[in-house]
Amino acid sequence: MGSRSSEKPLDEIYPSRGTIRLVISTTGAVEPQNRVKIQSSVGGRIEEILVEEGRLVKKGAVLAMLSSTERAALLDAAKLQSKSEESYWNNVYKKTAVIAPMDGQVIVRSVDPGQTVTASDSLFVLSDRLIVKAFVDETDIGRVKIGQKALIGLDAYPDIRVNGVVEHIYYESHLQNNVNIYNVDVIPDHIPDVFRSGMSANIKIIVQEKNGALLLPIAAVLSKNGKSVVLQKNGAKQQPFRYSPVQTGLQDENNIEIVAGLTDNSLVLLPDTSFVLPKNSTGSNPFTPQRSRTKK
Repeated sequence: MGSRSSEKPLDEIYPSRGTIRLVISTTGAVEPQNRVKIQSSVGGRIEEILVEEGRLVKKGAVLAMLSSTERAALLDAAKLQSKSEESYWNNVYKKTAVIAPMDGQVIVRSVDPGQTVTASDSLFVLSDRLIVKAFVDETDIGRVKIGQKALIGLDAYPDIRVNGVVEHIYYESHLQNNVNIYNVDVIPDHIPDVFRSGMSANIKIIVQEKNGALLLPIAAVLSKNGKSVVLQKNGAKQQPFRYSPVQTGLQDENNIEIVAGLTDNSLVLLPDTSFVLPKNSTGSNPFTPQRSRTKK
């Protein structure tokens, strides 16, 4: 076994101060918080469409005008007689308006002018606002609380990040890939123009966050006899380093919080975690096919 002096020297680092977060990462979808189908009070023929998809409308706004079945038949008959007859009945027998029942955005328009509809047909769909519905595993749902902050990203637009907050945790689960999943409503602080209903989203719910925490790379903290330790210089030639116990806190993908055992000026040795391919006694690559040897 070679001496440590022949090995790659250990990197020396100091702890840093920064923000660390304990997060729950999950997926979800952009959905309307309240989705309302708009139907006509009567069957008939669509005469005018006054809004397009994406339009923001106020409660009471006219979305479309239609002629009832009787009005459409009467006008068609009057049109065959004369212009004046058609104009007369057009003024006497008014069109029926399709009214928006709430403030919202038109996310679906299902009809076109001239189309015949019934009272059961959906003409428009309104959404009061878009939210993100996160799908949280039952093993994580116990750590999710109303009011927690969240970070929202869209698969379609990976460069866009939107802050949000947990508003509602559903009481009933549903089975997804043999796992119990709870829906969690996350409200974005603003809705970018690129948000569309049905888009896939990735969500990070911030369970806990600390600012100004003392941080080390995860690789710098080792486990020895069930305790967390770090490598530090010892000064002795025979034993150039020592294991120093530390108390750890939050951990993210890259860093781990040091609660006790180190200060900002503590010099820590970073172990070399690079992979070294093992060699056999002859020094050849063990994965190289070997020729079979015949017995003498």
